Amino acid sequence: LQLVQNLMHGDDEKQGHRMQYVGEQGHMALLGHSLAAYISVLERERLRKLTTRILSDTTLWLCRLFRYENGSAYYHEDDREGLVKVCRLAINTHYEDYATEGFTLLSSKHPVIYQSAACRPGLGQHLCSQLGLPLSSLCIVPCNTMFGSLHRMDVALLDKLIRDDRESGKLPLLLIANAGTPGAGHTDKFSRLKELCVQYNMWLHVEGVNLATLVLGQVSSTVTAATKCDSMTLTPGPWLGLPAVPAVTLYRHEDPALSLAAGLTSSQPVEKLRALPLWLSLQYLGHDGILQRIKHASQLSQQLLENLKTLASIKTSVGELVFIHLAVEDELNSPVVVFRFSQDNSTRKFPFLGCMCLGEQLAQQVPLSGVDVVELEDEGTCVRFSPLMTAAALGTQENDVAALVEKLGEMIPVLSCTLRFRQDFKDEVLQQASLLYIEDQSWPGLGGVRYEARTTDLDEDKRHHSVEKINSDLLKKLMELDTDLYFSDGPEFCEEKNCIFIGMATEDLDVAELVETIVSIGRDIEESGKLFENMTEVVRRGIQEAEQQLQKANEEKLMEEGVLRQIPLVGSVLNWFSPLQASVKGKTFNLAEGQKLFRRQGAGSDSVSDTSSVSQLEESFRETAPVQASDAEEAEVPQEHHVHIVVETASSDQRVPEGQETESVDALR
Repeated sequence: LQLVQNLMHGDDEKQGHRMQYVGEQGHMALLGHSLAAYISVLERERLRKLTTRILSDTTLWLCRLFRYENGSAYYHEDDREGLVKVCRLAINTHYEDYATEGFTLLSSKHPVIYQSAACRPGLGQHLCSQLGLPLSSLCIVPCNTMFGSLHRMDVALLDKLIRDDRESGKLPLLLIANAGTPGAGHTDKFSRLKELCVQYNMWLHVEGVNLATLVLGQVSSTVTAATKCDSMTLTPGPWLGLPAVPAVTLYRHEDPALSLAAGLTSSQPVEKLRALPLWLSLQYLGHDGILQRIKHASQLSQQLLENLKTLASIKTSVGELVFIHLAVEDELNSPVVVFRFSQDNSTRKFPFLGCMCLGEQLAQQVPLSGVDVVELEDEGTCVRFSPLMTAAALGTQENDVAALVEKLGEMIPVLSCTLRFRQDFKDEVLQQASLLYIEDQSWPGLGGVRYEARTTDLDEDKRHHSVEKINSDLLKKLMELDTDLYFSDGPEFCEEKNCIFIGMATEDLDVAELVETIVSIGRDIEESGKLFENMTEVVRRGIQEAEQQLQKANEEKLMEEGVLRQIPLVGSVLNWFSPLQASVKGKTFNLAEGQKLFRRQGAGSDSVSDTSSVSQLEESFRETAPVQASDAEEAEVPQEHHVHIVVETASSDQRVPEGQETESVDALR
């Protein structure tokens, strides 16, 4: 256990954030997995009786809860596995010799599986892959396009597709319908779909979050019609906040042999123990507890929907907040609420901004609400609130929905101002030669800019480094300003680098002043960087010049003094009898003169002094007149505080002690 704990947590010091909160009902579900392992070691007959009881009880409770009469149940970990099994059952039903002949029968009469265009992505492909069917066996049925709901399966078109397939010698096998699409909770017309399936002898399978409302006392007629389907997949784990419980597929079929061949039933007692965690959890919650959780989630949806109706009346200069009653268009209650910020024509060039910003900000500031952002084919980017999938696990309460509405009311004016100022910000940036506007459709704010260095004589690597340094310092300076604006280096997956992004704006923002401030601070950073670089270049060249002068002075010294004076013992004796008279020679350059050249002429000036070039700084090098050592010592110190580097190239007329006749080049440095 200690080893497992170390593998789970590692070096994590935040003990409170290791795993999500698990309530008592969650512990009961987790306990079921441990009990299943212990029960599996019982002697075979006792194990068979116990598993039969657990399986029959759980199946009976689920069928009663979800109004599915005379149904059987298949428990599975992958929520797609139940659909794979019932499709195998449909194949075994339509192809009598399939158990012996196998897939050779399918070539003579090609099976076709029909799926709504609003089904979750990849479901049909997974089904064909598991069954060994070609993708040509999958038929995607569009939603209504001419009349009726835009989000329900087009029944008339489905009828035409089925008739065309039958005429071409194919076998319509199975239809997948939605009781709550993954995107926004749309519900198909099951009564009409069931009639088509009976007419063409097809299997009807239903899945979706709205099936959870079947446990309520008052259920919409659209969802109630799903109880007449041939099979349905339920996911009680997220609906009831139960971790690690299996998904359940309820189905009706009269031939147990075919169900066994399809894998829906098993003679192995251990496989029947999959239902044990759910068996324990259902008993712990009881009928009232289950009903209360589903009812609570539905009430949260209604609470948000009613509040959105009041917020929808708030119209701004650029648009308004509208809610989309998508799940059950002809009913009053909907377990899924989807809304978006509707923009006028002047701001539709930024269609992402309203809903993307709303969703991300609401999810961050009210995390217990469980809202997220979805992309719908017709509406585009929307904000979704689906408490049936999140409320039980997060513990969402009425006050969380109230906080969500309050935060939404605060964000609408800010969002309106940001949309209105976004184009103004772009226009102001484009007028500045030193700024480059960055277009990023995923940024929920005014936009992004990059300060471009005006120096063009640098190579590409140096220029890139200069731009990176300037924008990094500029971002730090902007973040230190006393303002309500938010400055950032951009979205996580932004393609543009070395950028500065500005967040959302308020009504009192002066866009022109903001852009001018960015330009001014960037210019100051660029000029200070140039001053430092030029000063560094002056010092470097001065040192090189000094080294050359040292080398030249040593050569002249050798020529003037002769070789004998360079020998330590001989040179000291020769210097004693015949001291060498030499003058002090050297070079000097002034760093302060270079600083004066980079001083700006006036605050806010856009011009840069032409005297700041390296060539003119080099003119400050001047050759000092040769003076005697005694005169140099008595020379008056200049009043101006200059920094001088003097290179001494000859010794004074004083006698040199023995052993110290010459100095090395390093000592002179």
